[in-house]
Amino acid sequence: MNQDNPNWDGLLKWSLSHSDGTQPQRQLSKEDRKWFMEAMQSQTVDVVKRMKEITQVMKTPEEVLDSQGVSPGDIEDMLDELQEHVESIDMANDLHSIGGLSPLLGYLKNRHANIRAKAADVVTTIVQNNPKSQQLVMEANGFEPLLTNFASDPDMKVRTQALSALASLIRYNKPGTAAFRLANGYAALKDALSSDSVRFQRYPPFMEMKALNLLHYLVRENQSDGFVVTELGFPRIMIHLSSSEDATVREAALQGLLELARAKLDETTGQQSIGEDDKLKQLLEERIQGISLMSQEELEAAKEERQLVDQLWNTCYNKPSSLREKGLLVLPGEDEDLPPPDVASKHFEPPLRAWAAKREPEKSSEPEKKEAPLLLGPSTTSTLENSSNGSVENAEARNVSS
Repeated sequence: MNQDNPNWDGLLKWSLSHSDGTQPQRQLSKEDRKWFMEAMQSQTVDVVKRMKEITQVMKTPEEVLDSQGVSPGDIEDMLDELQEHVESIDMANDLHSIGGLSPLLGYLKNRHANIRAKAADVVTTIVQNNPKSQQLVMEANGFEPLLTNFASDPDMKVRTQALSALASLIRYNKPGTAAFRLANGYAALKDALSSDSVRFQRYPPFMEMKALNLLHYLVRENQSDGFVVTELGFPRIMIHLSSSEDATVREAALQGLLELARAKLDETTGQQSIGEDDKLKQLLEERIQGISLMSQEELEAAKEERQLVDQLWNTCYNKPSSLREKGLLVLPGEDEDLPPPDVASKHFEPPLRAWAAKREPEKSSEPEKKEAPLLLGPSTTSTLENSSNGSVENAEARNVSS
C-alpha cells in the first residue's frame, strides 16, 4: 500500500462489505487489521507532535534556517499551520507547556515585516476569549513587543495586526488594561486615529474589533479614563472622523463620542463637557442635514448612523434631534418595537385548541342543582311552616269554641 496516497475507495468498499449485514461477521485477520490501521494512521495528524516540530523550527536561529534553504515564505506558511492548531483553546494553552510561546513572541521582532505581522495574528488567535493564554502572554512579556509594533513599526500591516493582538490581549483582562494605561497606550491609539489611512483606523474584516472599538471598550470599562481621553484631544479627532467618507469609520467615531458623553466627564456640574463643544454641535447639524438629503436606499443603509446622531444629540443637549420631527429616525418597516410575526396561530393553533378542548371538563346541558347550604340550626323554611300550621290550628279552635 502506498502510504502517501492510500486507496480510500478500496478502504470504503472493504468497510461497507463488512458492515452491510449481507455477510456473517468474522474476526479480522492480522493482515486486514494491519492494513486498516496503516490506512487510518497515514491520514491522522498528531497535533501536539506537529506543534513540537514547529516549536523546534521557531527556536532555530535565523541564519541556520537560511543556510538550510528555509525562506521567510516557508516560515509564514508554518505560522499559518500553527494558527490552525491553536484555534482550539486546549492547544493554545498547550503551546506554552511545550515551549512554543516564547519563540513565537520572538517572531514579533523578526526582521521580515510579514513574519512580524503573521506572528501577531497567531497571538490574536491564542489570546482571544482565553484568560489563561492572556495571562501566559503577559507573563512571557508579550505585551511590550506588541505595543512597540503598534506604536512605531514602519509597516502598516504590522501595526494593524499588532493592534488587533493588543485588543484581544487586554479585553476582559484587568492586568492587560492596566499595562496599556501605564505604557501610554492611549498616546499610541491617538496617533493611530490621527492617521489619514482608513485602513489603519479599522481592523481587517476578519478581526473582532476596530481600532475605535478598542477606545469604546476602554472607556466603558473605566469611565474615569474619559478624563484622559478628553485631555489627549480624542473628542476633536473623533469629531473629524465623524465626517469621514467611510460609513464604518463615521459610525465608530459617533459611537466613541457617545461613550464619552455618557461617561459624564464633568462630575461637578453633571454635564458632558464634549456637549459644550461648538464643533460637535456643528458636526451633528451637518450630519442631520446630510441624512435629510439621503435617498431611501441610503437611509436604510445609514440606520445605525441615524440612531447614533439622535442619541448623541439627546445625551448632550437633553432633547431629541430634529431627525424625529422629520421622520428620519425610524423609517417605515424599521420599528423595532413591533411584535414578531404570528407564526404559532398559523401553524399550531388548531392542534393546540383541540388539545385544550380535551383537557376542559365537559359541560352538562341539564340545569345545575344548587346544594342546600349547611345550617347549624333549624331551617328557615321549617320554622315558617311550623309557625303557619300553629296559627291555623289556633284559628280553628276559636271557631269551634264560639
